[in-house]
Amino acid sequence: MIKSPEKLADTTIQFSTPVRANSPELQQLFDFIALGASERDRDRILPYNVVELIRRSRLGALQIPVSEGGSGGTARELFEVVIRLGDADPNVAHIVRNHFSVTERILRYERTQRNRRWLKAVVDGAIIGVASTELEVKRSGGGQVVNTKLTPDGDGYRLNGTKYYSTGSLYADLIFVRVLVPDGTKAFVLISTSREGIDLVDDWDGFGQRLTGTGTTTFTNVRVEADEVIVETDKDSPPYNIIAQLFLTAINAGIIRSVLHDAIALIRTRKRTFYHAVSEQASEDPILQQTVGQIAANAFAAEAIVLAAADGLDRLPAAQAQGEEAETAAALATSLSASKAKLIVDDLALRSATLLFEVGGASTTKKSSNFDRHWRNARTLSSHNPNHFKARAIGDYEINGTPLPQRGFF
Repeated sequence: MIKSPEKLADTTIQFSTPVRANSPELQQLFDFIALGASERDRDRILPYNVVELIRRSRLGALQIPVSEGGSGGTARELFEVVIRLGDADPNVAHIVRNHFSVTERILRYERTQRNRRWLKAVVDGAIIGVASTELEVKRSGGGQVVNTKLTPDGDGYRLNGTKYYSTGSLYADLIFVRVLVPDGTKAFVLISTSREGIDLVDDWDGFGQRLTGTGTTTFTNVRVEADEVIVETDKDSPPYNIIAQLFLTAINAGIIRSVLHDAIALIRTRKRTFYHAVSEQASEDPILQQTVGQIAANAFAAEAIVLAAADGLDRLPAAQAQGEEAETAAALATSLSASKAKLIVDDLALRSATLLFEVGGASTTKKSSNFDRHWRNARTLSSHNPNHFKARAIGDYEINGTPLPQRGFF
């Protein structure tokens, strides 16, 4: 059962405009988000209040240059923030994944009046969601469109169609929709979620990431203005969709951090221990110390791997300045790093989530504790672009020099 949205909590957090990766109030925000994360997940309370705080913080402008009103964050800083947010609540981190991916795309566009308007909306706090996937397409993740179309309507268009897995759109102010224009060309539209004819349905029933709003979006005769349509071109798109894939891996790195916090708290508060334990104090038990040490090492390794891949994103602008060939080579190298990171971090997240139960035993399986959320969330995130396909593509490159696919979040 879905509980009604939480009322916006009374909080004394005062945000600068916008927050930066090192802003003290950003940690206050993450601490507040973490306080209610387990309860929200357990009782399926949609985090409207948390998203409103993110909107107020203008965290979504992290990538936008200072000269355009943003905080001018690097890719490394962005992914440091994603890991921290994934630690606080992986559902909330996943909600804003598409926002940062679309914002990065807009930043690549020429600064037309329309594109400046969109960036200004983000600087003012707007959150962007996405509606891209269609179940009628036989191959998922390739960006194909078959039933979401624009038809002429005076000096604009009408939009009709249905999308699935619209992660984050339930909470968003704007929605980025992949469509077909009347001549069959693929395009995008970016429009307000409050526009008449848009129906956002929370029908995602996965066992993990339950609060991300990854549901169905239906468009019925939605008015679209001509300047809200972006015809898709290779020039405007990066060779690989790296932010989208690395984002999920960063959330899993954050989950390992959260597992570590829970494991430490469990041991420190335990009043009894296992029959065969060598110490009556759980905190002095070498086996439990070793287990927590392993989780801590996993958290360190996962974060280091994600940020190493993010550094590749920060090197891309210099490669772009050297021409298309240099850009493609640098993007391939960064995509390879992100793909390898996914294989390792996903495994570390699932192992760490299991180790938590070795710390606490059977009592940790109580529904009230909700410790299973870590494994459920990590497993759900890992299921995006399954690892055997990633590993095969990496192996094909290493053996045969075959470039990674440029579709399907590589």
